[in-house]
Amino acid sequence: MSGPVQTKAFAEENNAAAEQVLDSTELGSDSEAATVESLSAASSDLNSPAVAAAASSHDANFSPDTLQFLKTNTGLDGEQWDNIMMLVNKPEQDDLNWTKYYGYCEDIKDNRGYTIGIFGATTGGSNDTGPDGPALFKEYDRIKGASNPTVEGGLKRIGVNGKMSGSILKITDSNSVFVKKINGLQNDAAWREAMWRTFYNVYIKYSVDQAKKRGFTSALIIGSFVDTALNQGADGDSGSLEGILSRSGSSKDEKTFMTKFYAERTKIVDTNDYNQPPNGKNRVKQWSTLLSLGETDLKDADAAVKKVTNWTMK
Repeated sequence: MSGPVQTKAFAEENNAAAEQVLDSTELGSDSEAATVESLSAASSDLNSPAVAAAASSHDANFSPDTLQFLKTNTGLDGEQWDNIMMLVNKPEQDDLNWTKYYGYCEDIKDNRGYTIGIFGATTGGSNDTGPDGPALFKEYDRIKGASNPTVEGGLKRIGVNGKMSGSILKITDSNSVFVKKINGLQNDAAWREAMWRTFYNVYIKYSVDQAKKRGFTSALIIGSFVDTALNQGADGDSGSLEGILSRSGSSKDEKTFMTKFYAERTKIVDTNDYNQPPNGKNRVKQWSTLLSLGETDLKDADAAVKKVTNWTMK
């Protein structure tokens, strides 16, 4: 399970200070109504040439292979995944420019070991006994050509020393050496591909399967599930995506189901070191506000995404 990143240390630059924090916790409140009205106004000219050009730039944030892989396995295109990743990276790194974080690596002292890359893969610790970092290094070894890929093989290719201790990956290099080695993979095409394949295997596939199981295929729902899974774990305890889904009812109506889902997630998202309050509440609010706007396909949604992520991270 990936822990919350919530750090600005790796960012080359930070977003401008947000205009306001979205304080509402329930759909239909006065503050959300004002937000919806503001967002609707901002989104009124989505057919302009400038917006069309911006939409066409989304694909540039992915390799052709990754785009095809995501389209085939999730049904979502580059624009939709780019928007999902911006929504994910705001509460993770306080930055919408998520592509800067392929080479991110830091021990954020959350007892999850090192946190790595665009989805916060961890090497594991007392607060994370089922880390996803080992799978990432094994996948890197596979993509680099290993016939029998291993965690140790992936580490060796990067020039890193470490070994598995049960399910935990123990890095034996110094902090500065390990961080520098991972930073150096920022533009490594094989590393980026390994990052996406691991992200899919650990979090995205489960999220897509859970959405389809309930009859949902929209980008907003898949993104909401993925954000929950990488922040709180895909399956397992009551705080995981699996746990929240078990308390979200069985409605086949998208808005009804997701309203309940967001309410249940809001209750626990700032607990158990998932997020630093009130970041978790605002994390959920991004998605719930887009739902209330009807932005479920996350297409031509640039203005809406920018607005809902315009909150101050604590």
